[in-house]
Amino acid sequence: MAAKEAAKKKGRARSQSQLYQKDGDGVKRLNKTCPKCGPGMFLAKHNNRETCGSCGYTEFHGKK
Repeated sequence: MAAKEAAKKKGRARSQSQLYQKDGDGVKRLNKTCPKCGPGMFLAKHNNRETCGSCGYTEFHGKK
């Protein structure tokens, strides 16, 4: 039973087109970019943090 539960994913992967929004004549990025990797890499949004899948950079959000 545990193997089946481990195989399920909690969230859905976002396609590349869902990371951008049309803004007049240009394009607006919806997610932050990684300060270490540069403008080509986005930070993934989680409940309490944003992380880079390439280098592992993490920004935590939550109670202070």
